[in-house]
Amino acid sequence: MGDNSLMPPEGAHPVLIVDDSENTAAMLEIALGEIPGVSVQLATSAADALRILNGGGPAVQAIVTDLNMPRMDGFELIRRVRRDARHSATPIIVVSADTDPATPQRIAELGVSAYFPKPFSPAQVRRKLEQLLNGRS
Repeated sequence: MGDNSLMPPEGAHPVLIVDDSENTAAMLEIALGEIPGVSVQLATSAADALRILNGGGPAVQAIVTDLNMPRMDGFELIRRVRRDARHSATPIIVVSADTDPATPQRIAELGVSAYFPKPFSPAQVRRKLEQLLNGRS
């Protein structure tokens, strides 16, 4: 009794966007959805993201996340993703308005693939994601 409407098309690269801002999530969904072969899933919180990652569906090929979210922040999400053997090498791109000067170093130590401070260029995020996905193909 599975619902296949959430399944990405055959051969697609599922990409998970994690952001509690509807505007940012929509902007990223449009930009990343333009990449051939990419299917986008949205999570509005880190907890939702972990449910998707642990849900047994197709393996997420990349994660694009915010840092400042309620309840569980992006730092904790990244730590949990990196501790999970199934996702330890999954590319993670951070798009955040975090202004702490230590943030770039903190996320680099967590193994993040790229960091884009807000305001950001959706086209630059798209290009970086394409590079990361092509490097894994």
